[in-house]
Amino acid sequence: MATITASAPRATLPAALHHRSVRKLLALAVAAAVLVPLAHLTWRSGTWPDALTVDVSGPLTSTSDWIIDNRDSHPLFLYFFGHVSNAVVLAVRGVYLVLLAAGWAGVTALGAFVAWRVAGVRLALGTAAAFLACGLLGMWIPTMQTLALMVVAVLASVIVGALLGLAAGLSERMDRALRPVLDTMQVLPAFAYLLPVVLVFGIGVPAAVLATVVYAAPPMARLTALGLRGADPGVLEAVESLGATGRQRLLTARIPLARRELLLGLNQTIMMALSMAVIASVIGGGGLGDRVYQALASVDVGAALAAGIPIVLLAIVLDRVTAAAGDGRTDAGTAAGHTPRTTYAVLAAALAVAVGARLAGRLDWPESWSVAIAAPVNRAVDWMTDHLYSGVPVVGGTADWAGRFTTWVLDPLRDGLQWLPWWALLLLVAALSWLIGTWRTALTAVLALAAIGVLGVWEPALDTLSQVLAAVAVTLVLGFATAIAAARSDRVERLLRPVLDVFQTMPQFVYLIPVVALFGVGRAPAAAAAVVYALPAVVRITTQGLRQVDPAALEAARSLGATGAQQLRQVQLPLARPSLLLAVNQGVVLVLAVVIIGGLVGGGALGYDVVFGLAQGDLATGLVAGAAIVCLGLMLDRVTQPADRRTRKGA
Repeated sequence: MATITASAPRATLPAALHHRSVRKLLALAVAAAVLVPLAHLTWRSGTWPDALTVDVSGPLTSTSDWIIDNRDSHPLFLYFFGHVSNAVVLAVRGVYLVLLAAGWAGVTALGAFVAWRVAGVRLALGTAAAFLACGLLGMWIPTMQTLALMVVAVLASVIVGALLGLAAGLSERMDRALRPVLDTMQVLPAFAYLLPVVLVFGIGVPAAVLATVVYAAPPMARLTALGLRGADPGVLEAVESLGATGRQRLLTARIPLARRELLLGLNQTIMMALSMAVIASVIGGGGLGDRVYQALASVDVGAALAAGIPIVLLAIVLDRVTAAAGDGRTDAGTAAGHTPRTTYAVLAAALAVAVGARLAGRLDWPESWSVAIAAPVNRAVDWMTDHLYSGVPVVGGTADWAGRFTTWVLDPLRDGLQWLPWWALLLLVAALSWLIGTWRTALTAVLALAAIGVLGVWEPALDTLSQVLAAVAVTLVLGFATAIAAARSDRVERLLRPVLDVFQTMPQFVYLIPVVALFGVGRAPAAAAAVVYALPAVVRITTQGLRQVDPAALEAARSLGATGAQQLRQVQLPLARPSLLLAVNQGVVLVLAVVIIGGLVGGGALGYDVVFGLAQGDLATGLVAGAAIVCLGLMLDRVTQPADRRTRKGA
């Protein structure tokens, strides 16, 4: 027995060393044993060393000064950017004048006709109701201003995105070259690139449109490339065998086969352009976004809600219409009624409504038909502030919740991250990203985190990271619990579906309205807005993953007498692991997207730096903070998204 006992550790030690995770951790431990003492001897401070910081404020400030000094005289601005600016202004003004000429009745009738032609009677009625609601709220003119800007911005985004996607879909080299550019365009917060756009084009509609194009074009490019690359090889081979040229193969095979992806790209471009409506108002976009922004600046929740509802309605209508066009679906029995004669008759009726309203002089929405909701909403907010904000027996008020969340969660998490030595954080990130990915994943994550220190924003970045981690934790707890309930009950899923639809189509800025009303300003309200924004995606992805678990595995567990909780814990959750990890990843990305907007309501840290840089025209502060947020997003993406199994074999 003594011999067996003595030899047992020798037998188990090699088995443990054969485990990939143990070998990775041992390699990191060896590297840390060598590098950490050297780092401690060279830089004794626990914070990021000043010697490793690069000051980029000088070159950025010089660039900003040069643009300001030469904007009115340099040929580049006079003969290129000037013409682009004039073309955008003329296009937006032309669309706006057409909408005004059609009048409220014409726009409503034509919008309903398009919805009926694409998706049927139900969506046509919903579209008409949405436009009428915009008028009832007294927001018809701002709605038309936003719609005109969105039409031009979406059209430009679709053209740019389709051309980039066409190049990436037909050329592997171009795809590799464009991928990091599109990644940066999508991860870089919108506020961060508003400043360079404003420097070049000034405050006004051109800057708003072009900033929207930069933000909304990447989804169209990605989905176009995906559709072209995913075309059926058999169809392409058959077309080629008929002697078709490359252009003929593209026009008659590749693009028709990619129709679903192209329309999905249009849908996503519209959604992202509308989410920029409020942000673009900061640089002169006008319309509904400007009303929301001005109302939030004065903490007028009623006015902000009155302008925010039309944005949500536009988003829902456009989302449903483009999604239905992509799916090729209509209401039951409607497709049979879409004969040319019926279509022409309905179009003639819509045009007759528009012409009739114009002849009757009813182009503008009658003021007597408007309903003012700002005052009642503000009274309700005042009531909530008086009765729910503080002093609620036993549970406390929303202000108490925000204060406790800040004191018990946000402050300790921030202080703990800032207390850790910089090299310890690098090692922790390396360990987490290498354990679930490859050494390339770990290297990318570590370099992204190190870049934040090099930029000189280590402390505010850790403050932002603490807010992101806290918001993600709350999002995952609420999201997983809700998704489990939805996956186990069809009734719960049906009840949640319209709520999640509204939340997912609602622009980011609109989330701040109820948050400010309930929680005031500070880091906790910023985290609450991020939770509300990220929650729908987490719930949907998790619910889908749990529902797609193999029914045979669940039946086998039930046949063995497993309870519902045991089936969930031992079968569904393990088999849905890829979906759960994807939900975590998307939760992190979406929470990070609200960081800058949270800076407007007291979130501070990097979000505040970006907003401050935009407000003060400080290119260095805004771009450095924006770049740090991009690096933070890249690091969190690598830490939370596992690599494909095929790539992990060489890890």
